[in-house]
Amino acid sequence: MTAVSGSVFTAAQFNQFVRDNLNETAPAKATTLGGYFVTTSLNEITERVGARQTIATSETTTSTAFDDLTTAGPSVTVTTGALALVMFSAEISNSGSGSSRASVDVSGASSSAAADIRSLTVSGSAGVLVQASHAVFYDDLLPGSNTFTMKYRVSSGTGTFLRRRIIVLPY
Repeated sequence: MTAVSGSVFTAAQFNQFVRDNLNETAPAKATTLGGYFVTTSLNEITERVGARQTIATSETTTSTAFDDLTTAGPSVTVTTGALALVMFSAEISNSGSGSSRASVDVSGASSSAAADIRSLTVSGSAGVLVQASHAVFYDDLLPGSNTFTMKYRVSSGTGTFLRRRIIVLPY
């Protein structure tokens, strides 16, 4: 609509050209406390909400393949686009000279197995508990509901993991 001097501005025009445009702004679309906005295509935004979970229990594994501990996780499910920033941490030790590793498995709309290349690794510190954290930027997700779950393994010995936490910020 182009404003013309002396013309009448009707309620229908106000609703179409002012109200409806204001309803397309980020503040008007905000529905979740702590939510944030990301672009989903040219001139389009959507609200995303991050999630976190912590498991404080100390648990062990001797598995040399990524697997769950007795208490699986932590795990969060969020709606993502093609991208997500995943941060995870744990206090980790190994009974011997081997490594203990934590990584993240993605399931749901996407499928990405936990892998050494994206793992948090503590090695060569027999019996010493190390607090460590890691961040991985996933840029190959399929948009939709995705579940991010921490998994654990050792190269040898017994790995101990406690105060495990995952935080996912979807884009």
